[in-house]
Amino acid sequence: MTTPTTTARLDRGVLTLAAVLIVGAMAPLLDSTIVTVAIHTLGVELHTSVSTVQWVSTAYLLALAMAVPITGWSANRFGAKRMWIIALALFLVGSMLCGVAWNIGSLIAFRTIQGIGGGLMLPIMQTLLLRAAGRDRIGRLMSVVTLPIVLGPILGPVIGGVLVGHLDWRWIFYVNVPICIAAIVLAVRALKPDPEPTAAALDVTGLLLISPALAGMIYGLSQVGNSGGFGHAAVLIPLVLGVVLLIAFVLRRTAEPLIDLALFRTKSFTASIALMFLTGFGLYGAMLLLPLFYQQARGQTVTAAGLLLVPQGVGSLIARAAGGLTDRIGARPVVLAGIALTTIGTIPFAFTHTSYVVLAIALVIRGAGLSAVNLAVMVGAFRDLEPVQIPHASSTTRIMQQLGGAFGAATLAVVVQSQLTGHPASTAYAHSFLWAIGFTVIAAVPALLLPKRRALE
Repeated sequence: MTTPTTTARLDRGVLTLAAVLIVGAMAPLLDSTIVTVAIHTLGVELHTSVSTVQWVSTAYLLALAMAVPITGWSANRFGAKRMWIIALALFLVGSMLCGVAWNIGSLIAFRTIQGIGGGLMLPIMQTLLLRAAGRDRIGRLMSVVTLPIVLGPILGPVIGGVLVGHLDWRWIFYVNVPICIAAIVLAVRALKPDPEPTAAALDVTGLLLISPALAGMIYGLSQVGNSGGFGHAAVLIPLVLGVVLLIAFVLRRTAEPLIDLALFRTKSFTASIALMFLTGFGLYGAMLLLPLFYQQARGQTVTAAGLLLVPQGVGSLIARAAGGLTDRIGARPVVLAGIALTTIGTIPFAFTHTSYVVLAIALVIRGAGLSAVNLAVMVGAFRDLEPVQIPHASSTTRIMQQLGGAFGAATLAVVVQSQLTGHPASTAYAHSFLWAIGFTVIAAVPALLLPKRRALE
């Protein structure tokens, strides 16, 4: 009989597995922030317009979105270990090709290869870890696993600034090469062999519906800022097409769907998914505002803005204990506390002329709240699922995180642009952060449906 103490503790094997996978996860998480810092430099070096160079990020994001739905099936069909290595190899090849790109067209094409690898990696990483840890240790495990998500935004802008400022732009991609090689070697040597494949034939029709649906919606939302709002053809056409394809995917019936919609019969999973989407507006959509606030309202450089956001990462590190706390008392109180902290940490940005010291303290609080919500929501999503459901759930949670973040960023982009039209930058951003606070508070509604405490086993 397993005692609560032994059940709660992460054994050495699980921690070793987590360490091996974290090495690989650092590559896409660092890459995203590094490339964002380097977008302007890429445009100058490759002699192209801002609208064209933005496709370096957009192509990656679209490829990532289209790859995510297949991860659950591929992990069951070919084995999670094998797919993890394949994903790392794709990201490695894509990074090397990006480094030797000869023009903007080739760079965009090679970024899609990177995006496919990145889209496969994080859901498969979740699948491997959750299978190894079991239900009762999900929170403690997430505290370890989400470390790269915290470190990426802290280290990415700094590394990106150094690489762009002192080396050739190609090194923003070459920096991924040693990370991916090390991760592949560790995976081959340390990960356990895959069990026998269990998945049926690929749901091709489902794939042809859900992947273009996600790509269409995310692309449409990515054009909101460039178009100045939602009411433009460049936004509405791909967005509506994406929604129609998504509805068609949901309504069709098949014995082995690409995404198992039966997951939504589990109350805690459904509440967590809704929360993931809504938190994209207030919690993660506001991430768009913060660097722009420091640059446009406070006149800081890109590198300085990145450094000024470091306190938020520090707050996230402080809140790592929220994972273990969720295992003990349940997701609901931790999420509600995290939403409260995030709101408190955002309020100072809703006032003009707040001192940098106060803003830094607020970012520590905000980072702690964000980390607590992220950890507890993931625990709530997986806590009541069976092991066989984990691969599908990993894909679904990743999809909702992508969509929620895209909707949040698009909505707040419209808000801040409309505010900048009639107000000075400091006032415009103060008003925009008020919207972000409102969206954050709304996220508390589905949080009330999360389990208050774990069920007794």
